[in-house]
Amino acid sequence: QVQLEESGGGLVQAGGSLKLSCVVSGGSFGDYAISWLRQIPGKEREFVFGVGCFGGAVADVDTVRGRFTISRDNAKNTLTMQMNRLQPEDTAVYFCAICPTCSPSHFARDYIHWGQGIQVTVSP
Repeated sequence: QVQLEESGGGLVQAGGSLKLSCVVSGGSFGDYAISWLRQIPGKEREFVFGVGCFGGAVADVDTVRGRFTISRDNAKNTLTMQMNRLQPEDTAVYFCAICPTCSPSHFARDYIHWGQGIQVTVSP
């Protein structure tokens, strides 16, 4: 059974930084794409940033805007996302999720395994 566990969320002031981590257990970590998606209150889950099987990163350019970086460590079954210059509009629950393809999908419906999510709150 594949399990994903996020960590690193919290409260930060606008302009600050957070680093999210996701540890995956119970699956072949290197065989699929893994991504961060987020859900802003009152909105649907949206894709933020993902990494494919071969390490290629795919970003939602409008969301990331050069502020976030992503990396995966297949040896440690870990996905991390460094978020800099955070803004109040980045406030959301952030989810780590697995897509059963080698390239990250931009659509939440394509993800088959999800973490429970972690809150990120950015104050003005």
